[in-house]
Amino acid sequence: MNALQQPAGATTSEHRIAAVEVSQHRLDFQPPFHASWDTKPRVSFAATIVRVRTDTGLVGVGSGDLMVGFTGHEHLFVGQDALALERHYRLLANIDFHYGRCYPLDLALWDLAGKITGQPCWKLLGGLSRRVRAYASSGTLRDPGAMAECAERMLAAGFPALKIRFHRGDWRDDIRALEAVRARVGTRLELMVDCNQGWRMPWDTAAPWSLKDALGVARELERLGVYWMEEPLYRGDRAGMRALREAVDVRIAGGEMTRQLHEFRDLIVEGCLDVIQPDAALVGGITGLRRVALMAQEHQLVFTPHTWTNGMGVTANAHLVGGLADAPWLEYPYDPPEWGLDRRDFMMAEPLAVDAHGWIDLGDAPGLGYALDEAMLAKTRVG
Repeated sequence: MNALQQPAGATTSEHRIAAVEVSQHRLDFQPPFHASWDTKPRVSFAATIVRVRTDTGLVGVGSGDLMVGFTGHEHLFVGQDALALERHYRLLANIDFHYGRCYPLDLALWDLAGKITGQPCWKLLGGLSRRVRAYASSGTLRDPGAMAECAERMLAAGFPALKIRFHRGDWRDDIRALEAVRARVGTRLELMVDCNQGWRMPWDTAAPWSLKDALGVARELERLGVYWMEEPLYRGDRAGMRALREAVDVRIAGGEMTRQLHEFRDLIVEGCLDVIQPDAALVGGITGLRRVALMAQEHQLVFTPHTWTNGMGVTANAHLVGGLADAPWLEYPYDPPEWGLDRRDFMMAEPLAVDAHGWIDLGDAPGLGYALDEAMLAKTRVG
């Protein structure tokens, strides 16, 4: 039975969850990927795949976080109406509180909902637009000349904007790389900067910037016409974010690893951010983040998800943005050769690509519109 077929006489309410299946996969590679936010070179990339099967033979698929703590909770979903998305979200929020972030299940449920109804998720979410424009998100730290060359390549590929990473130890070295990019491409590319101060990897003991540190950097970014300054302070420093936002004109972005929806409420209501960046694959799923997207819009803020999981996670966030958020761009992790589509999207039958002008076309296929590379998943399965 394909995604559009239903048994004769069936109604959508008759699609019951028969099974929730979680598998773990790892792609090993060389040379390493030197992520700016990680002191350890990366020689592998992990992917968690969640499949939700119904008693009518349909399957919804999602990917993202590791689903830590989900084992043993399958019975809370099996036998339930597949379209009871709000019910399922409440349970996932409870599991998040007690265990880990299991929101790839929410993405799989949205993929399934689209297949049940025969509609793409962006239409189910509001149908605002079937296209989302992407910005190229770099991940490595290059010297000024190499960074300028990277910007030229992204411009030639059709991207309208590029995000540059800071984390070279001395922020003045970061500014020199940014200056080289601006000198090379002028205003042909919008530039964003990720300061990577909001959180650390478990083994990284470096302290985040203070408000005074961030203020000095922000004034340099204003001089260079940067569109937003991402994660300039520790994620819990709401007073600092608010003070920084009030002191400078460059937009302040954050929230990529914020765990709870009420924390986004506080960030928004207290005037801490101009750009709200949660990732549906890590926080809240589509069901939870559509609340945040609408809240941000009501406060005249930009909602554009951070998304550095894989192409399936980017796709889910793109449907959320396309359905109801009027975002200028969506993050598209892309920094070849260290981080190309062959690594990022190894689990997909076809990688998530952009067109010659940087657009992601979400199409009209039911659900989230992607398919798995089953042979690659069999080859990379672990555990």
